[in-house]
Amino acid sequence: MIKKIIAASVLILLITVAIVQAMDDGKEKGKEGPQKSGSMKIGEKAPDFELNTLEGKKVKLSEFKGKKVLINFWATWCEPCKEEMPHLEEFYKKSASDTAVLAINIDPENDVKGYAGKMGLTFPILLDNQEKSKAVNERYGVAAVPSSFLVDSKGIIRQKFIGAINFDVMKKSIGQLK
Repeated sequence: MIKKIIAASVLILLITVAIVQAMDDGKEKGKEGPQKSGSMKIGEKAPDFELNTLEGKKVKLSEFKGKKVLINFWATWCEPCKEEMPHLEEFYKKSASDTAVLAINIDPENDVKGYAGKMGLTFPILLDNQEKSKAVNERYGVAAVPSSFLVDSKGIIRQKFIGAINFDVMKKSIGQLK
């Protein structure tokens, strides 16, 4: 019982931090939109990585050179992530052939495959199960989930969103990339 209370408290704290951070960044810009905080900056080359899919296939970011890429970091326990997943699925199904979606799960010790099946997700889900110092979410400076990075066809990070985004934001933002 104590463990559940502690886990619930930590979850509430993480969600609160993410919301406050997103609201503060939005106030700085004066509107909602891409966030530019965190260790990876807009205009930097997206760090390459290699992760396994749910099916065990290895996927490298560099395989998508020449395509626009939406990289989404998420977790099974994250409520905003759960709300965002249908939008990500719709975007994946309707995205152009020059666009890739990579959803990176940061809690692979949980039943990610069961979660994906229950949600009806068909986009590639990568498991960030590397040791903390090598974890992709650490290299990208992900402080809250969901967080999304939009990478242009040359591998440069052009936008970063902290918090859930919807289909229209995904479509508009990726459409602005070259």
